[in-house]
Amino acid sequence: MIPATFDYSAPSTLDEALKLLNEIGDEAKILAGGHSLIPMMKLRFAEPEHLIDLANVPGLAYVRFEDGQLKIGAMTREVDTEESAEVTERFPIFKDVAKLIADPQVRNFGTIGGNLAHGDAANDQPAVMIALGANLEITGLEGKRTVSIDEFFYGFYATAVQEGEILTEIGIPVPSGKYGNAYHKIERKVGDYATGGVAVHIELDDDGTCTKAGIGLTNVNPVPLRAERSEQALVGTKVDAEAIANAAQYASEDCNPSDDLRGDADYKRRVIKSLTKKMILKSLERANA
Repeated sequence: MIPATFDYSAPSTLDEALKLLNEIGDEAKILAGGHSLIPMMKLRFAEPEHLIDLANVPGLAYVRFEDGQLKIGAMTREVDTEESAEVTERFPIFKDVAKLIADPQVRNFGTIGGNLAHGDAANDQPAVMIALGANLEITGLEGKRTVSIDEFFYGFYATAVQEGEILTEIGIPVPSGKYGNAYHKIERKVGDYATGGVAVHIELDDDGTCTKAGIGLTNVNPVPLRAERSEQALVGTKVDAEAIANAAQYASEDCNPSDDLRGDADYKRRVIKSLTKKMILKSLERANA
């Protein structure tokens, strides 16, 4: 199928984009990389009357360490974090996730901000950002506001980005001590939605006790899901076999998968249990490297 008829604008400044968005209202959609929106338009699942393309807006694509955070502009391409030696050294999870997002063509054009703003629990970046405890900067005509990743996703394809606003930056705190993170998903074939995926971030003190844990799950809940009981099972422990087993079990119990062509709910829970254990171990290995 082909998309329904729509108008198109390519503003050259963020202010111009925001004014257009406010003038047109809810019939307008922001076009970032387009790899989530365009397929939905082709299937007529989305039929916006006007697309506002951010490709020509300067200052929205960058990766830098600043003020104790990794700051990522919303228009940063998926491939940019994968190719940044500093990012992949300090946050190897980004190399993990980039290799698993569709194919090189998508990674070269798809944006991290677009991946998040689409609000799809089947996308990979939401789980990663949940694990890392990201904060999201949202800009409107009246200024900027910041929301935590736990306040960003609140419904099916629904995010904290409201009408007339644009997601502009992702901020990830950089721990000062030992830490490690990892992501993996199971998929039927390259480019398919995940059967299930798990992102893990662990922080350790000098004696190896877990002081903080973040665990995000992919495509096993209507909205991106934080595995809170699994995190709690790790914090305060030496991340031993018992703690890991408990965290993996809780993740499998607390997710809400549905039966589909990728497997039934019971199979997906087993996938999540296995991946949670493996990603905890990989994060722990990286933290102690």
